Amino acid sequence: MDVLTELAKYPVFTIEDVKKLVGNEKTAYSQLDRLMKKDLVKKIRKNIYSVVNPTTGQLVATRYQIACAITDTAYISHHSAYEYYGLANQVFYEVYVSSETKFNHFEYDHVTYKYVASRMSEGVFEAKNTTGVRITDMERTVVDSIRDFNKIGGFEELLNCLEGIHYLDEKKLKRYLDIYNTQGLYQRVGYLLNHYRKEMQLSKEFIEYCKGKIGKSRRYLVSEAKDDSFYNSEWELMVPEGLFEITDQGGDILV
Repeated sequence: MDVLTELAKYPVFTIEDVKKLVGNEKTAYSQLDRLMKKDLVKKIRKNIYSVVNPTTGQLVATRYQIACAITDTAYISHHSAYEYYGLANQVFYEVYVSSETKFNHFEYDHVTYKYVASRMSEGVFEAKNTTGVRITDMERTVVDSIRDFNKIGGFEELLNCLEGIHYLDEKKLKRYLDIYNTQGLYQRVGYLLNHYRKEMQLSKEFIEYCKGKIGKSRRYLVSEAKDDSFYNSEWELMVPEGLFEITDQGGDILV
């Protein structure tokens, strides 16, 4: 049996996978050490390995497959999910990885894998076209990215991603919003998605549902743009001047 050929069937593997192939732990480490010395296999981090493609010299594993192997509950989320879906305006040198189990940020091959605490298990699925990738669905990605834009990706990039979406399932949106159950999130999601309502095929009823959950508190849509914001009484929001006009023209917004 050719161990390398068998390991190449896994985009990412562990010492336990090698042990299953060769029969015992000592032989597994010996085989792995031999393959790494020949640069046929590379160690990504503790107990995460991938075979090297001899044609390209690159790992068989993609950044997304590596991310989902970090913990048993790891999955792609936020801006990295938009990247996977082909909606991101920019490709970051960071991969946002949600997980129920915490891990330390780490860098491999100029890409930083960043831990994000998983707040719910709903809205995560196995990607159909790529082995070993778990990712948030589009609706969960939208809700999470609006919730965390100040920490992940930034506001201008968020708007650029939203502009590329042509359909959202509002039942799923409601479900995820209700799990978070945060007035400010209903406020921001309702306000932003109302602007893209027709493109995303959302009903007026969904927008009204969000509006009915915002409470009485006035909040800033973008806290960093306080000096250049105006009050939107419909949504009880302080909104940056010329918000959508700026992004429509491809300009910059200060966030």
